[in-house]
Amino acid sequence: MHPRNPSVYDCSIYELPKIKNRAGNITPVHNDIEIPFAIKRVFYLYDIPGGESRGAHSHKACHQFLIATSGSFEVLLDDSKTRRTVQLNRPYIGLHIPPGIWASEINFSSGSICLVLASNYYDESDYIRDYQEYLSYINPPK
Repeated sequence: MHPRNPSVYDCSIYELPKIKNRAGNITPVHNDIEIPFAIKRVFYLYDIPGGESRGAHSHKACHQFLIATSGSFEVLLDDSKTRRTVQLNRPYIGLHIPPGIWASEINFSSGSICLVLASNYYDESDYIRDYQEYLSYINPPK
């Protein structure tokens, strides 16, 4: 197996802490504690029409952690050999996606918000946005 080629089963689902209060709940997230890396960037996807898709890329070095802070969506994971779909629909459940996995967020419910915690600052050269290029990167010629 290529060192840059993790399996879709290396993508882990984490249950985050939920502090309950009659006034509402809170879920704290700390670097290297609730998630398996230090956070350098936070962004969120919103106003996505119901049923639409986002993502469809892989990272060479960046880890991502996705949370459905509102609504629901699915994450289609692909390691060039196996595909796996994970549904995110609770704000205290997150999905860790290591580098080398092709991921697409699909089937957003109306009003969904996808929070993304990333291990790296934005760097366009870290992205692989073409699936054929991804396959060549993951499975280089011998």
